[in-house]
Amino acid sequence: QVQLVESGGGLVQAGDSLRLSCAASGRTFSSAAMGWFRQPTGKEREFVATISWSGGSTAYADSVKGRFTIARDNAKNTVYLQMNSLKPEDTAVYYCAARFTYSHYSYTERNDYNYWGQGTQVTVSS
Repeated sequence: QVQLVESGGGLVQAGDSLRLSCAASGRTFSSAAMGWFRQPTGKEREFVATISWSGGSTAYADSVKGRFTIARDNAKNTVYLQMNSLKPEDTAVYYCAARFTYSHYSYTERNDYNYWGQGTQVTVSS
């Protein structure tokens, strides 16, 4: 089993930045591809970003490309999502997810991931 705990959400204004963190425990973090997803109220959960086990491969949703950056620190068992130039449409609950694999494939589907955190709310006011 693995436990994922997100933090760093909050209420910000449009144009501001936030950095989300996801701390993992329970299994070898460095062997997991990690993903960030988000779910706006009343909508489906959608892919945001993913990073391979080594950090060598990343992918982003078109809606966040150029504004968000995913990174990981395997020594700290933590994955980050740096969010810049936030927009009201970025408002959602943000979830991190894990899939244990040594592939560098970019996993962008919800069903690709086996483990999920509880989520952290990000609210962007206009």
